[in-house]
Amino acid sequence: MPFVLSLDEGTTSARAALYNPQGERVALQSMPFACVYPHPGWVEQDALAIWEAQLSAARAALTESASAPAGIAACGITNQRETTVVWNRKTGVPIAPAIVWQCRRTADFCRELARSSQAPVVESKTGLVIDAYFSASKIRWILDHVPDAHKMARDGEILFGNIDTWLIWKLTNGAVHVTDYSNASRTMLMDLETGEWSPGLLSIFGVPQAMLPKIVPSSGRTGHISPEYFGAEIPLSGIAGDQQAALAGQACFRAGLSKNTYGTGCFALTHTGAAVPRSRNRLLGTRAASLTAAPQFALEGSVFIGGAVIQWLRDELGFVKTAAESEILAASVPDAGGVHVVPAFVGLGAPWWDSAARGVISGLTRNSGKAHIVRAALESIAFQSRDLIDAMETDSGEPIQELRVDGGAAVNNFLMQFQADILGKPVIRPADTETTALGAAYLAGLAEGVWKDAAEVESFWRVERRFEPNMNENERTSRIAGWRTAIARARTPQ
Repeated sequence: MPFVLSLDEGTTSARAALYNPQGERVALQSMPFACVYPHPGWVEQDALAIWEAQLSAARAALTESASAPAGIAACGITNQRETTVVWNRKTGVPIAPAIVWQCRRTADFCRELARSSQAPVVESKTGLVIDAYFSASKIRWILDHVPDAHKMARDGEILFGNIDTWLIWKLTNGAVHVTDYSNASRTMLMDLETGEWSPGLLSIFGVPQAMLPKIVPSSGRTGHISPEYFGAEIPLSGIAGDQQAALAGQACFRAGLSKNTYGTGCFALTHTGAAVPRSRNRLLGTRAASLTAAPQFALEGSVFIGGAVIQWLRDELGFVKTAAESEILAASVPDAGGVHVVPAFVGLGAPWWDSAARGVISGLTRNSGKAHIVRAALESIAFQSRDLIDAMETDSGEPIQELRVDGGAAVNNFLMQFQADILGKPVIRPADTETTALGAAYLAGLAEGVWKDAAEVESFWRVERRFEPNMNENERTSRIAGWRTAIARARTPQ
């Protein structure tokens, strides 16, 4: 019986999952790794530590399932997007720490670019809002701050990749240097419509094409994992950025279907089919993971701090010992007591795009306690997601009927019920909330014939729980008004 291996490299951990031909997960292992914060707003990681964590997780998943490596028909890779690695082609050693997608070190450069005459060209070609979030300015920063890096890049001595590219290069021992359309569309260097690296964009950011990977489809064989890593040669047949993989894992292969992933950040995507999305509300146009050579697109909204606010409650404030405890504490009070938490630790993402915003806790009184702050922090995840959905509906002119959810924080019943309440829409949680890994597996398995078509994998999707909105419209309107006031306090003067 063939199995499909999925490597799911996230912002705080590397996961590996194994799926059988019925789309059922038979193994899942996770290995954490660290983020480093050398200055306010800066976020770095050790790319070699990421590689070791991913390798360890995959080996542990194979051990857990007792599956023979020779029985693995395909491997799919999904990854934290935009995180930037630059390494030496000969040695395979990174020339600088990986700059994480959350990092704001290039915010000043991006603000200047956004005010320049080049801004309309950048935003029109990429479908993106000019921001430090994306890879291009991160590459430029590394080239500017590592001695001789510009020359090495021009000469092809150093290579760039997001985490998908880095892992594939390592798994193939340097034989394959590729990325897929979904990841390339997040670099701010790819022309969204043509799917090619844009010479004009490369010139604006000062990035030589010699260091860039080849762009390939999300579903299709690109190489083989060297047998030294898992004991057999395994086809590498699926690649997608984590949010596009989650869209596929939620069986959203058709225009109009939407999902929200509650991970370190929150990411809402609506599939737009073959239509190139053009947002009027500062959302992002991006490539969806396509099963064929025909391009597919999605409209996306990104929240920088989603589930990470729960980590903050646990690690920095010590309010909870585990993420699960936050649900119990939040439910112990009838409401947040007028408290709002705006977790703008690295600025605000869509639809605000305010890199200088900083976190606030507002509405505190003498009666405010730990439970109120924890509840307000969880509610902030739902409020931020509501902002994204509002913008999507305004862009499309069509209401979203229901929201499919996934990711680590989606298991929190309090959060999911509040999300349904503040949206006024049903929230649908699938039986398997690890949809990012599942989507990468689907892309790889479809390429290798484990599954015949999208309709077959759509048939695997199952609802675990449906959350119906219970909040009345007057209360919802009042709660949203309170949130908008808190947002205004966190933002920089305009």
